[in-house]
Amino acid sequence: MGLFVLGAIVLIGILGITAYNSLVRRRNMVDQAFSTIDVQLTQRYDLIPKLVETVKQYMTHEKSLLEEIVRLRSQAVAARDQDDKIRADNELSRAMGQLNVTMENYPQLKASDTFVMLQRSLNEVEEQLAAARRSYNAAVTDYNNAVQTFPSSLVANSMSFGLRQTFVAEEGKRSDVDMKKLFKA
Repeated sequence: MGLFVLGAIVLIGILGITAYNSLVRRRNMVDQAFSTIDVQLTQRYDLIPKLVETVKQYMTHEKSLLEEIVRLRSQAVAARDQDDKIRADNELSRAMGQLNVTMENYPQLKASDTFVMLQRSLNEVEEQLAAARRSYNAAVTDYNNAVQTFPSSLVANSMSFGLRQTFVAEEGKRSDVDMKKLFKA
């Protein structure tokens, strides 16, 4: 009987250690995936001032939009935790979308080699950022599943493994695009 109890304790200990190590690996994958997003965001933040300066030369009427983008960029750079970075990035994405629509009204801007090069670079960063977000969301989902499912949930709750937030598209980006509105802008 004593050997059975000892075996059960050892088995429970091994299962607990295995579950803990699995949670740690998954948490680290989430952190690594977010770090990849951070690198892409940094590239984006570095491109934005160059793009804004180039656009400023052509767009004197849209000064408030450009100032808003610069403010949101600064806010995003200053964000310290993942939730704040996600929120700030969503706001900056919205403003950049408005800038892209507004720039369509400036044919001389679209013909500028500097602008075209910056726009291509920004588009490339945006594509890489989208891929990094997908990777992050997959890692977060895997981690959150481990935190919430039995038996690893027992270890997660006792060791303070909390849920993580995924990147979620803003409400406006989930709706259909009003093409008439885009062509009138």
